[in-house]
Amino acid sequence: MANSIGLLILLSLLAFAPLCLCSKKAGGYLYPQFYYHSCPRAQEIVYSIVAKAVAKEPRMAASLLRLHFHDCFVKGCDASILLDSSGTIISEKRSNPNRNSARGFEVIDEIKSALEKECPHTVSCADILALAARDSTILTGGPSWEVPLGRRDSLGASLSGSNNNIPAPNNTFQTILTKFKLQGLDIVDLVALSGSHTIGNSRCTSFRQRLYNQTGNGKADFTLDQYYASQLRTRCPRSGGDQNLFFLDFVSPIKFDNSYFKNILAYKGLLNSDQVLLTMNQVSAELVKKYAERNDLFFEQFAKSMVKMGNISPLTGSRGEIRKNCRKIKTY
Repeated sequence: MANSIGLLILLSLLAFAPLCLCSKKAGGYLYPQFYYHSCPRAQEIVYSIVAKAVAKEPRMAASLLRLHFHDCFVKGCDASILLDSSGTIISEKRSNPNRNSARGFEVIDEIKSALEKECPHTVSCADILALAARDSTILTGGPSWEVPLGRRDSLGASLSGSNNNIPAPNNTFQTILTKFKLQGLDIVDLVALSGSHTIGNSRCTSFRQRLYNQTGNGKADFTLDQYYASQLRTRCPRSGGDQNLFFLDFVSPIKFDNSYFKNILAYKGLLNSDQVLLTMNQVSAELVKKYAERNDLFFEQFAKSMVKMGNISPLTGSRGEIRKNCRKIKTY
């Protein structure tokens, strides 16, 4: 009798359990419905503030997308990139990949402030980054996806991790692929996520060597269209102009589409890390061709790869914390 009552209780609990399409990673479960009860307007608030920021400055979409990427590749998707230096923390904002280029922090601050008013001590900064990246993609014409949620915020940062783990524009193809594989991402994810370069800008300092001294012999990169290279040289001189900005996709720089891949096929990928997708690996070259031909396939894979990237080592349960201010850990 006791056994059958126990079974009935168990079955009734299962019947009322929320449907959860969860993805299990080392850190625990993330699922899209995480804030449905604790902060039902969370996603709406994030979207409205991102929309306002992107309307004011279209470049902000790429900046917010990049913040999520640079966060996840260092200690997992835990908002460590948002921490300012203080006490024992040396900010990741000082690292080579982020110094003078990571931006959008004020937009994240505005979102966090609005969410703290709506539902205090509930929505993590790490989840804000994941949602802002998705919304930035949608607002520029790209695909949408359900963002698994439930990440918590880190209690520290890693300057060395930021310097070593984030792929650099002048890394070899193999180095870039290795950095992706260390995060549990594969060659398909690498090519699809590189497609985020369909929006945004890059600094002259990030590709100068391609224009003047690619292999140390004082010559330009032969895999770069020479007419395009001459246009780039007008605003990216041999010395000076380090911070001058150039569109990563000069065809449709504020529209999320597959022009990026078409540019690579025409040998007009701006960064070395873009062009090597075609020239240094047969599998990635085939993917470039496929996405250049089929925008729908690119969108479909980009959404899948963003969910996969967003699942890198999240802090869940009682690990980490929910910061009140995304720039600093709480002092208890």
